[in-house]
Amino acid sequence: MQRSFLFLTVLVIATCGLIYELIVGTLASYLLGDSVTQFSTVIGVYLFAMGIGAWLSRFIDKGLAQRFVDIELAVALVGGASAPFLFATFSAGAAFRVALYGTVLVIGTLVGLEIPLLLRLLKGQLAFKDLVSRVLTFDYLGALFASLLFPIVLVPKLGLVRTSLFFGFINALVGLWSTWLLAPLLGAVNRLRVKAVLVATVLLVGVVMADRMTLLFEEQLYQDEVVHAVSTPYQRIIVTRGHRGFSLFLNGNLQFASYDEYRYHEALVHPAFLSAATHARVLILGGGDGLAAREVLRWPGVEQVTLVDLDAKVTQLGVEFADLAALNHGALTHPKVTVVNDDALTWLQAHPEARFDVAVVDFPDPNNYSLGKLYTTGFYGLLKSRLHDGGVAVIQSTSPLFARRSFWCVNQTLAAAGFVTQPYHVWVPSFGEWGFVLAGTQPLAQRHALPEGLKFLDGQTLATLRDFALDMAPPDTSPVNRLNNQTLVNLYEEEWRRWN
Repeated sequence: MQRSFLFLTVLVIATCGLIYELIVGTLASYLLGDSVTQFSTVIGVYLFAMGIGAWLSRFIDKGLAQRFVDIELAVALVGGASAPFLFATFSAGAAFRVALYGTVLVIGTLVGLEIPLLLRLLKGQLAFKDLVSRVLTFDYLGALFASLLFPIVLVPKLGLVRTSLFFGFINALVGLWSTWLLAPLLGAVNRLRVKAVLVATVLLVGVVMADRMTLLFEEQLYQDEVVHAVSTPYQRIIVTRGHRGFSLFLNGNLQFASYDEYRYHEALVHPAFLSAATHARVLILGGGDGLAAREVLRWPGVEQVTLVDLDAKVTQLGVEFADLAALNHGALTHPKVTVVNDDALTWLQAHPEARFDVAVVDFPDPNNYSLGKLYTTGFYGLLKSRLHDGGVAVIQSTSPLFARRSFWCVNQTLAAAGFVTQPYHVWVPSFGEWGFVLAGTQPLAQRHALPEGLKFLDGQTLATLRDFALDMAPPDTSPVNRLNNQTLVNLYEEEWRRWN
């Protein structure tokens, strides 16, 4: 029976160890962007640190059982505190990368000590081949369990801070439970149990206080008061409110500010409608806040709008958050609008029969590879095949001032996919100079007049949008972003890093 419980211990500590790794990788991608780079480096450093721990285990000769319990409690404290510690470090503007990789090194080293010590504790109870196969089997099963649990349940239901503290608490319980499992091999068992209870209590208090801690950290990250915060399987959604209105952030990146969003959304939507032959069927990709849909519905010829946004929590916010629902004029519940929560690429592939007159593409900037796929020739070719003759798409294309080469890369990629392109830009105080690209199936020309009731766009303003100053003009050459190279993601990260 004791042996079975020790194998169960292997399963639990393997689950906890991988959860800490996933927490740190996710948190790094939230705060630093480029999820591929962050996860790659975190995993690499973590595995390297586990190797250090395994190597160091050879120097532990005496008191193996006591050292195992001590290590469990150390993992509980460091792993459990990892998310709140890193959030606090980032909020304080300290050396975040040093703290990030230092935390990974410490957790990985401690986790790397666990299995070798357990193997040595169990070596007299099984033949070596059976011992290794069973321990590693439970270790890998724990990793599988963690990898499924983390994105499906833990992040959307508990959030990163509470998940971190909760699994630290679980680790502390493993340490406490081990004082009974290994009691014959332990000396001062009562001292270890008191220590384990203290560690578990501290972490349990942290679990209870997790929401307050998260709110405190996030309020330090944002200038205005945080009034809404939720984690989803895809991102962290934050709404702040200040004297100028409210703002929406996804993974720390500003999506809009209510006081000037009309400049962005009028510029995003109306030039495409001016050039499209007809407006009956409209596709919006992204734009789950409903603000682009609001502008689309100003056009009387619109009969049907299909809005595809990956995250149901964003579109839910656009309906249920009263200030946003008022700002988007109830667009997401309008009878002409159908909201679909799906990946845009997957949805387009699954609906080859769909055809549209106008497509409004309002994705976040290509700061990681999962977004970068939506800026490739493959995606744009698929989008073009879903437009009627005379149809027009418009793509939000980052800043031609802050990310000049990235902006023109989007333009070049659309041209390579067979579109006739017309780049333009607008000044949005919250963002600075921002860029868009019209993409037509036929040569672009103004066919209609602007609708009434706009706050920003008029005929005179439209004439200036296509003028690019020297510091925003096309570079000598622009690469094409393809799925097999994702040039745009690296280019984008390189350019924006200069401004952060």
